[in-house]
Amino acid sequence: MSTLFAFLHHLTAFTLVSCVAIELVLIRQDLTIPTARRLQVTDAVLGAAAGLLLVIGLCRVFFFEKGAAYYFSSHAFLTKFSVFIALALVSVIPTVEFLRWRKALKAGQAPQPGEKKLKLVRSVIHGELIGVVIILLCAAIMARGGWR
Repeated sequence: MSTLFAFLHHLTAFTLVSCVAIELVLIRQDLTIPTARRLQVTDAVLGAAAGLLLVIGLCRVFFFEKGAAYYFSSHAFLTKFSVFIALALVSVIPTVEFLRWRKALKAGQAPQPGEKKLKLVRSVIHGELIGVVIILLCAAIMARGGWR
């Protein structure tokens, strides 16, 4: 069972990272109806992957692997977990923006967010990628038993 949860943890993590990368590519393109719809779908998959990643990761912490006491005494784990939660909170910004586009898309029009709003969304997505790098660094440190 531990192997299954490790696999699911990695699968959802790679799905999440892929979605962030796809969002970055899409948000840099001209905002057409198909692009906006792809962003909405990608963001929904990203949200589902993040939720599953959190649940699966916490299951691994509490029911498999080395146990909660081990993980919650690890600075690398606490940093990794904190960055994940911070990214989840910040990712609300693009999600809310993409949801605002529903009315225009239902009317068959491309959304017309301001350049300031698009710049903010792009910045958040770039920040998410930086956060992923920090999380990966912490995971590598944890795998070596470091930063206790």
